[in-house]
Amino acid sequence: MKAIAVIPARLASTRLPRKMLREIGGIPLIGVVYEAVRVSSGLAEVLIATDSEEIMSVCRARGWNAQMTSAAHRSGTERVHEVAGRETADVYINVQGDEPVVRSEHIATLLQVMENPAAEVGTLMTPAAEVDVANPNAVKVVCDLTGRALYFSRATIPFDRDGTRPRYFKHLGLYAYRKPALDRFVTLPESSLEKSERLEQLRFLENGISIYVGETPHDSVGVDTEEDLQRVIKILGKG
Repeated sequence: MKAIAVIPARLASTRLPRKMLREIGGIPLIGVVYEAVRVSSGLAEVLIATDSEEIMSVCRARGWNAQMTSAAHRSGTERVHEVAGRETADVYINVQGDEPVVRSEHIATLLQVMENPAAEVGTLMTPAAEVDVANPNAVKVVCDLTGRALYFSRATIPFDRDGTRPRYFKHLGLYAYRKPALDRFVTLPESSLEKSERLEQLRFLENGISIYVGETPHDSVGVDTEEDLQRVIKILGKG
C-alpha cells in the first residue's frame, strides 16, 4: 500500500496571524509538523501543499519537499485532492499544518485503518479527557462495533441519560483517503450537518462515504491561538 502524507499549509489565519511561520525552537510551525511526519515509517513521500509563495520560499530554503497549490481551495481536503491528481498513491494522509504534536504512532494507526478495504476514509480518536467531554472545541465521535464512524459532534455524545458514564472519544483531525473518496468529496455541496456543526467530515457521512476510526492513546494539540502555541512550546520542551 503506497501512502503519501500531505500537509496543507496556508499563511492566512484569523485567530493566530501567520501561524504557519511562527517559530517553535527556531523552526517554523509547518517545519515542526513536516519533520515529525517525515520520521514515520510506511510513507512513500511527505510533502507540504501551500498556496503561499512565502511558505514555499521557506520550504525551499530549508530543503522541505513542497508544492504550490491553488489559492481557490476552501479546505485542506481540497488541497490534498489537487496533490492526488498529480501524485499516484493508494492512500493519501492529510496532516494539518498546525498539528506539531503529531507522532509516528498516529500515522501507523491510520495506515492500519486503511488496510481495511471497506475504509474509504480513515481518521483517529483518543479517549476524551474529562475537560474535553463538554467542550465544544473538542469534537467527539461515536462508532459502530466495526470501528465505522456513526457521527461526529461538538456536543457531548453519547448522551448519558441514566448516569452510566459511557466512554467518550475525542476526534483527532488526521485523515487518510482513497482517491475515489476525494474525487467525490470535491463534487459535493456543503452538507446540512456540516454547516450546523462546522465539521467538514460530516459531508462524507451524509453522502454515504464510510469513515473508519482507529483508536490511539496519544492525544494531539492543534495550534489555533497564541495560548495553544505557548502550550505546544512547553510540551515539546522548546521554551
